[in-house]
Amino acid sequence: MEGRGWSRREFAGGGSLLALALGLPSAAVYLEGLDKGDAPSDRQRAIMREVADMVIPDTDTPGAAKAGVGDFVLLALAHGLEGSRAALAPDAVSSTIRQHLRRDGSLDHARWLENTLDRAVGGDWPAKPAERKLEALAAIDAEAFAEGAGPHPWRMVKGLILTGYYTSEIGGSQELAYEPLPGRYDPALPMGQDTRAYSNEWTGVDFG
Repeated sequence: MEGRGWSRREFAGGGSLLALALGLPSAAVYLEGLDKGDAPSDRQRAIMREVADMVIPDTDTPGAAKAGVGDFVLLALAHGLEGSRAALAPDAVSSTIRQHLRRDGSLDHARWLENTLDRAVGGDWPAKPAERKLEALAAIDAEAFAEGAGPHPWRMVKGLILTGYYTSEIGGSQELAYEPLPGRYDPALPMGQDTRAYSNEWTGVDFG
């Protein structure tokens, strides 16, 4: 924003996220450097890693877990990427969300997701069979993106999963095609079912 300086949180967060996106050593280093109130638990890290991989599993290219997307999402949430540290509007605070608000009125998405998944399966989500875990996550996704649905925390989490993956080395160079610009001009290119979007042509990339 014009005329607005960066806060210490934004500056440190930007460096951490950039380092992670470039594949620098272990995101754990950056997570451990977070303030105590922002640092995720080991269980939350494991849940976010598995959830990210359910959203983007291994196919003919590596999925979100191998791209380190779970830790990216937790770092992004801690540093307020995409407005994730903004105070929620009163009409967006349900009884189940209120218990996961921070003192500043923002939502602790990692704690919300952990609790919501546990409640959805009636116990310890990570310990349930893969089919049951996927079923619970799919139900949350359907609720969040249902026609006429209001603000929902899962939209933020899922959006960051997609952003983290498609800006990672794996997502940007293996899942998406890459063509150095400006390249040559081709007025017409054949396209088929296997044609991939280009990671450096943002008008052709849809994150959902």
